[in-house]
Amino acid sequence: MTTMPRAADVSRISRLFPRGAAPPTWLVVALACAGQFLVVLDVSVVNVALPSMRSDLGMSASGLQWVVNAYAIAFAGFMLLGGRAGDLYGRKRMFLVGLALFTLASLCGGLAQDGWQLLLARAVQGLGAAVLAPSTLTIVTSAVAEGAARARAIATWTAVGAGGGAAGGLVGGVLVDTLSWRWVLLINVPVGAVVLLSSLRRLPESRAGDRRRLDLPGAVLVTAGLGVLAYGISQTEAEGWTAAATLVPLAAGLALIALFLVVEARTAAPLMPLGLFRARAVSSANAAMFLSGSAMFCMWFFMTLYAQNVLGYTPLEAGLALVPSSLAVLLGSKSAPRFMPVLGARNVAVLGTLLAAVGFGWQSLMTARGDYLTEIMFPGILMMLGAGLTATPLAALATSRAAPGEAGLVSGLINTSRTMGGSLGLAVMSTIAAARTARVSGGGAVTPGALTEGYALAFRTGAGVLLGGVVLMVVWLPWGKGAGPAVARVSTSADGEVVVDAEGAEGAEGVESAGPAVASDGAASTSLEK
Repeated sequence: MTTMPRAADVSRISRLFPRGAAPPTWLVVALACAGQFLVVLDVSVVNVALPSMRSDLGMSASGLQWVVNAYAIAFAGFMLLGGRAGDLYGRKRMFLVGLALFTLASLCGGLAQDGWQLLLARAVQGLGAAVLAPSTLTIVTSAVAEGAARARAIATWTAVGAGGGAAGGLVGGVLVDTLSWRWVLLINVPVGAVVLLSSLRRLPESRAGDRRRLDLPGAVLVTAGLGVLAYGISQTEAEGWTAAATLVPLAAGLALIALFLVVEARTAAPLMPLGLFRARAVSSANAAMFLSGSAMFCMWFFMTLYAQNVLGYTPLEAGLALVPSSLAVLLGSKSAPRFMPVLGARNVAVLGTLLAAVGFGWQSLMTARGDYLTEIMFPGILMMLGAGLTATPLAALATSRAAPGEAGLVSGLINTSRTMGGSLGLAVMSTIAAARTARVSGGGAVTPGALTEGYALAFRTGAGVLLGGVVLMVVWLPWGKGAGPAVARVSTSADGEVVVDAEGAEGAEGVESAGPAVASDGAASTSLEK
């Protein structure tokens, strides 16, 4: 009696999705968005689990930064390579490879028994995300016809990423409080498996027409250089600046990055074409985004530690405490295009950075008996509102001089600059905070007051970096309020990711000129991490 209805159900499904037929557009968009959601959620969901990870695995305070940085460095270093691989070998294929790698690494990380196992899993997760994420947006733009329908699909993709970033702290808090920190990683496994199996059958394949080779040496060199340099910076707290344990990795990291630049200058198909940086708009906007990211990236890290280690919040309470900040970055990014035609892109970026610097300065006044409204919520809102106001105009300026075939690559570069700046900034800020805490403790037990002193110094340093960024923007960023198609299609998500639509929008204002963005360059912007 039960066999016939099941057979009928199968028959109906087969009529809806016959083998060999093109899958419905809504399904393609849904699967691509699901992959993007996983990448963004995993970045933000980890933050509230950091204290639990440390206590369970016996990680040091300085080593805890690598739970975030291992992911961020791998993601930044291989992001552009992942986009190019999708162009050459197929977006669906790279989506599946990246998702499988990401899901497997999530399983390994959730089952880790030692700190090094967790860090290795996080690095592999970052690699998987770098392969997966660029394909998600390109799959969406390839599946939907140009015009209003594509604009709605891209808006859905952006909203899903924003939702993942905003909900990450809350989801992480629920998982850690009700289950354990391991589930902030293990939750990816069943979701990833379902998306993987569905995508295997239903996603269409697409690739670019060119056959330029992959710049694998460039990706490996820049990733290794960033990682070794960040490790050298983290060694300064324990060993000092003049110790061999510090100088050797610092020198090695700088040498690897220098070698990366040599390779990029000589290879026929570079990962990062250095010629792009001859344009003032590209070089200045990327430098400004690097400085901005180096401060903004640290905010979530230290706010989570302050809430749990000093104020005694549970993971869920810490996640809830940071929800207003997540919403503030969305408000800032959505408001920026409204101000850009009136004030100009450069002035909006300066205004946003100044606002963020005020928030960082306010947060640096935190105490060990902090009040939620005045020592978490309001300064957090200012910091992230400023971050949202800053990212969109910088992306618009960076793409304002890009040729149609280069705008997607330029938008990918600005996201890479933000993530690279964030990973090195976190290494520096963590070292500064740890050194200050150790000095206040005087070799004794670490008290909440000593931790607060360290976190406060990190925020004061971040405020100084942002003020330096303001000077750089005023002096170097191009000025202009002329029309250009890029602005109306530039946006940022809850985690600060920059998204540039391939279509452009004629008549938008705020930059001198512009060109279309995402599409065949394979450098479609991708998410990183709070």
